[in-house]
Amino acid sequence: MNLLRTSLLAMVLCLTLASCTKDETVQDLETNYTIDLSLADKTDWQMANKILTLINDHRASLQLTPLKMDRSLASAYAVSHTDYMIAEDQLSHDNYAQRSQALIESGALSVGENVALGYTSAEAVVNAWIQSPTHKAVIEGDYSHTGFGIVQDFRGTYYFTNMFYLD
Repeated sequence: MNLLRTSLLAMVLCLTLASCTKDETVQDLETNYTIDLSLADKTDWQMANKILTLINDHRASLQLTPLKMDRSLASAYAVSHTDYMIAEDQLSHDNYAQRSQALIESGALSVGENVALGYTSAEAVVNAWIQSPTHKAVIEGDYSHTGFGIVQDFRGTYYFTNMFYLD
């Protein structure tokens, strides 16, 4: 019995030592939320300004605080996602959790997002968002800032990402 116990102990010890070396230990993964802020420069700022005016007009009609333009971090993430949608040739909220978490790590308390594809004017895209209960809820949400990723693909089709956050 002692021989069996000693053999089992030796086997467990051997498996424990052989199963994990210092180089193979699980490391804490740090998520890197850095982004090239110059991406925001790709946004069609003329269209973005018109959209913001229309959104703020809608918010004012409900006595909601106007949103401030974030031409930096939120817009860089918005453009990054818009570029992704163009590359995929489809509308999506893919990887929203990462964009949201990046803004939260930078101090945002809450984050929202609207996307769109194919509209040719600020009025058309804002009207479509307001006609959609889920998009309208984001526009009317408890947010203080907004960023834009408005980019045309090679065919001239507009893709929109509109990030919202509360600071």
